[in-house]
Amino acid sequence: MLPEILDIATLHQRYRERAATPLEVVDAVIARCEAYPDPAVWISRASPAQLREQAKHLMARGPGPDLPLWGIPFAVKDNIDCAGFETTAACPAFAYPATRDATVVAKLKAAGAILVGKTNLDQFATGLNGTRSPYGAPRSVFDAEYISGGSSSGSAVAVAAGLVSFALGTDTAGSGRVPAAFNNLVGIKPTKGLLSTHGVVPACRSLDCVSIFSLTVGDGDLVRRCALGFDPEDSFSRADTPRLLPRKDWRIGVLSERDREFFGDHEAAALYEGAIAAARELGCSVVEIDYTPFRQTAELLYQGPWVAERLAGIEFFMAENADTMDPTVHQIIDGARTRTAVEAFRAQYRLQELRKVTDLQWATIDVMLLPTAPTTYTVAEMQADPLHLNSRLGEYTNFVNLLDYAAIAIPAGFGSGGLPFGVSLIAPAFHDGALARIADRFHRHHPSGIGRNRDALLPEASQIEDLPEPSDRVSLFVVGAHLSGMPLNHELTTRDAVLIRRCRTAPHYQLYALAKTVPAKPGLIRTTEPQQQGIEGEVWSLDMAGFGSFVAAIPAPLGIAKLLLDDGTEVSGFICEPYGLAGARDITEYGGWRAFKNAG
Repeated sequence: MLPEILDIATLHQRYRERAATPLEVVDAVIARCEAYPDPAVWISRASPAQLREQAKHLMARGPGPDLPLWGIPFAVKDNIDCAGFETTAACPAFAYPATRDATVVAKLKAAGAILVGKTNLDQFATGLNGTRSPYGAPRSVFDAEYISGGSSSGSAVAVAAGLVSFALGTDTAGSGRVPAAFNNLVGIKPTKGLLSTHGVVPACRSLDCVSIFSLTVGDGDLVRRCALGFDPEDSFSRADTPRLLPRKDWRIGVLSERDREFFGDHEAAALYEGAIAAARELGCSVVEIDYTPFRQTAELLYQGPWVAERLAGIEFFMAENADTMDPTVHQIIDGARTRTAVEAFRAQYRLQELRKVTDLQWATIDVMLLPTAPTTYTVAEMQADPLHLNSRLGEYTNFVNLLDYAAIAIPAGFGSGGLPFGVSLIAPAFHDGALARIADRFHRHHPSGIGRNRDALLPEASQIEDLPEPSDRVSLFVVGAHLSGMPLNHELTTRDAVLIRRCRTAPHYQLYALAKTVPAKPGLIRTTEPQQQGIEGEVWSLDMAGFGSFVAAIPAPLGIAKLLLDDGTEVSGFICEPYGLAGARDITEYGGWRAFKNAG
């Protein structure tokens, strides 16, 4: 007997224990798909014979380290090519037979995953609600009166309902995150270009991402890593350059009270406050951000010329087939005809201005914690007011791809009516792996079941472990003007240094405010007698080249030596030569440079 929810970690365990086979899983999936009451989930499915053939082939080959997704059933949004299926983008007149798999689909099948079928979507991936399809409107797995979210509607429902273990969607403005929130799922939106979009019908090519729906963060991150890789056939493909985040003591950016907009949904507001409380329980520092520039960035996506990219993708089709399109989708895309090249350039200039402003906020935070969607609606409400209500759903998602961020949506509880709420963790590009580890901690600390099973426990086997410090990086302890937010911190961040943790030295150190230094700097010396407390500082990680260039620029009387920290470990850090203390003031009693400066 298979579990109601088919998470990858549990299926792997069943396979290892020989308590199930891929053929038995396929038979269960076939039965579940036939019995599921919402036919709008699927646009096309593999036949039972095709599914069983995939399973038998895998069983003949057997599991192995080269098949990390061996026997795992998955679904694909029907704007992504799968050989042997038509690609419709939820528009029958647009449909064409796919002669080869999209790159991401090929990678997942090569990893041993079993393709079950193609899922429904808002037509041409234009919408966040899931009602804009001639194949019907998939419904929330918790209440059929409510929307599933879109545009990756069918993919989210297929995973939440236990029909597949994971699914691919796409995410340009939130299409891989909003449906995750409305169905109690994890939605991973990778850094742009890390998952190839070759073989994907474009919405906005410069912003499109292939996204992943999964039941746990660990499952989704495994799929991401299997699908990862530079693709020369995708002109927007990028090689991964992973960046780190602190191991703990994260600085979490949250909305201020004045920036919180839930459109009258008081339960969503309370659940967001609960997620912030969970962050504090995890030991995070909660920092209020100014959301204004992020909101202004979001407004560019549909109120600016980026909508013209949607027309660029299907212009020739629309010229001959406008009457075959969903009326709302046609209205949105056809509106691009009024946009000019001048507007496009001005919007790019405005985006660059906003990027400079938003970049400043990352000096004080490591990760953003936002509501994934501010509220939800019934299908009837959405169909009665399709543009206005849909725009509300992107309140906290539309800016992410414009600013080149990675994001992971995770469940964050339920309202009294039984509908789920979700939050998203967001970080700058290439922090995908590090962000997944933080998101997994949040999801496990603040659990709300898995998919439609509200009582399910997250399997320990899918927990993401901390990775060891890369051997080609060096840790550096700083105590003064190089601390976060201080005048010389840019000398670290411009070298792609990453803040690992905040801690103190062992008590055998004194701190001095040096005389005649610009900007003002402290000097640290080691003593024979212990002080009352260690000196506060931060450990940063740099690659070898960055560390070398940083050390070469250090002015006398400062230098680098091995320092002893309060946990007994040794790390490279700043030390001051004795002659530099002439005229200096002993400030050890403050416990650190930041406290001394704040005492001012």
